[in-house]
Amino acid sequence: MIAQQDITGLVLAGGRGSRMGGVDKGLQNFRGLPLALHTLMRLQMQTGNVMVNANRNLAAYEAFGAPVWPDVLADYAGPLAGFLTGLERCETQWLLTVPCDTPLFPLDLAQRLAAAAEAQGAEIAMAAAPEDDGQGHIQVRPQPVFCLLRVDLLESLVAFTQAGGRKIDAWTARHRCAMVPFDQPGDDPQAFFNANTLAELQALESASPSQP
Repeated sequence: MIAQQDITGLVLAGGRGSRMGGVDKGLQNFRGLPLALHTLMRLQMQTGNVMVNANRNLAAYEAFGAPVWPDVLADYAGPLAGFLTGLERCETQWLLTVPCDTPLFPLDLAQRLAAAAEAQGAEIAMAAAPEDDGQGHIQVRPQPVFCLLRVDLLESLVAFTQAGGRKIDAWTARHRCAMVPFDQPGDDPQAFFNANTLAELQALESASPSQP
């Protein structure tokens, strides 16, 4: 079994926040705490170590008490740049990535991804969750920023990004990837809702109960 202590959690807070008007998304308020801190605390319960990927306001993120690492790629290269940064700094066998704008992600995320990776002999385990397809139908879709990655994938990701690759699914498709659906009875349908705008963040806060 993959033990909790074998997993390092990484909060991805390195984006431009363009759909929030350019504000630093991870520092926006959610339930009285910065969004990224709320996410970090939720991740801390599930992993052996935690760290943060951020590209500005580094002192504010460092105040959370976890190591903070800027992208190793220039110009806000997207979530894969965060993956790459995390894999370079990770000292455990596995890295679990979580975006800072999805504060209600499941408390058993690490456990279920680890179980699937173990059972399927996978190098990557990725969450999938119900989403509205825009036409009123609910489909279970991959959530590629919620990934459990073997740390020895670093070399592969370095090569992919050096060749100009930036899409998560194009890289993960090169490896054995276990897809883990979070659509079971008892799973929170809001768990993977990500707040892209301040209005969405306020709506999520007002709609969600106040438990961890």
